Amino acid sequence: MAPLLIVFTGAGISAESGLQTFRGADGLWEGHRIEDVATPQAWQRTRTLVQEFYNQRRQSVLAAQPNAAHRALVELESHFDTWIITQNIDDLHERAGSSRVLHLHGEIRKSQSSLDPALVYDIDGWELREGMLCERGSQLRPNVVWFGEAVPMIGPAVALAERATHFAVIGTSLQVYPAASLLEHVPGDSPITLIDPSADRIACPRPVRRIAKTATAGVPEFVAELCGGAGR
Repeated sequence: MAPLLIVFTGAGISAESGLQTFRGADGLWEGHRIEDVATPQAWQRTRTLVQEFYNQRRQSVLAAQPNAAHRALVELESHFDTWIITQNIDDLHERAGSSRVLHLHGEIRKSQSSLDPALVYDIDGWELREGMLCERGSQLRPNVVWFGEAVPMIGPAVALAERATHFAVIGTSLQVYPAASLLEHVPGDSPITLIDPSADRIACPRPVRRIAKTATAGVPEFVAELCGGAGR
């Protein structure tokens, strides 16, 4: 059986493709309070604002392109049984060519029923408007996990982490839970590598190899090292 390599990515990898990280130093996301655009309560209070906010984010995602880090990760599939677990709601991993991507926090280019979250649909283009309904007649909302909502894919992500023979963390500060708890489920004899410009300052629950570089600099080097070793 091929070694199971799990790659866990966060906002830092997408930031190098021009996408804003989730929360700025001022606590705002693109000039908005998180409570006003990324909670179930916001959806109930100001649905038009929430739709407009995610329509703008969707336009940004469509305009962005995968970067060198996204593309380098694709090569791993030639050498390892590879899964990418991402906190990002964009589709840059898929557009780069990665075939197995688990989205913890949803996918912005999809919509879901506001009545039944199991009903998920692709969005044609960037716009999700009032009056766009699911097959059961309820308004479609962004297919993203908001603050205060459960993270339905955390169970499958934990199951993958528990089988990892190598676990790589890229572009995340490990401050968002339950996603950050995945490291606690990695087997004790499986190495963990952390790639982030602030790697030396990020708290981890166990010893990790730290590469204090951006994703576009550190990931291609890391992949070349791993794949070179796999070929020996």
